[in-house]
Amino acid sequence: MPRRSRASYLYWLPALAAAIPLGIVAPGRRWPTQKGGIIMWIAITLHVLAAIVWVGGMFFAYMALRPAALALEPPQRLTLWSRTFARFFPWVWGAVVVLPVTGYWMIIAVFGGFRQVALYIHVMQTIGIVMILLFLHVYFAPYQRLRRAVEAEDFASAAKHLGQIRVLVAINLTLGLITVIVASTGAYFT
Repeated sequence: MPRRSRASYLYWLPALAAAIPLGIVAPGRRWPTQKGGIIMWIAITLHVLAAIVWVGGMFFAYMALRPAALALEPPQRLTLWSRTFARFFPWVWGAVVVLPVTGYWMIIAVFGGFRQVALYIHVMQTIGIVMILLFLHVYFAPYQRLRRAVEAEDFASAAKHLGQIRVLVAINLTLGLITVIVASTGAYFT
């Protein structure tokens, strides 16, 4: 029998990677039958995706779009930000709903309540609540004023409100990155 090259084995890796979380292939047992079952798999998948969308969107806005937009004149830059937030904030609203619903479901239904979970889960929950409150403030206060100022072509006022949003997004991004670190490494410190 002819010997296969390593590259021919790599062809099957994407299919294997897709099959493992679906429970089709798993060493020893089917993954979705573990504690919480397929509902747990769905909950944690939605939870992680919501966090990635929210924190990743803030990272992109702060670290990539913000520096690039500085090259634009204030009317174009402020209009760009207003339109960007109008497209991004519905995704954040989704995350603001999905994260607590899936998180609390996992705590209560799978792990047996708040007394049963490790300290890092409580830290993650507390930071998440602060992040949600900061987002609500951004959305209902400076963002609404920014949007109205851009519509009225009051770019001096719009720039002031964008500055407020920038500071709050920097705080929320920092909290989001800390939460990602706590969530992904917390189990190793308990």
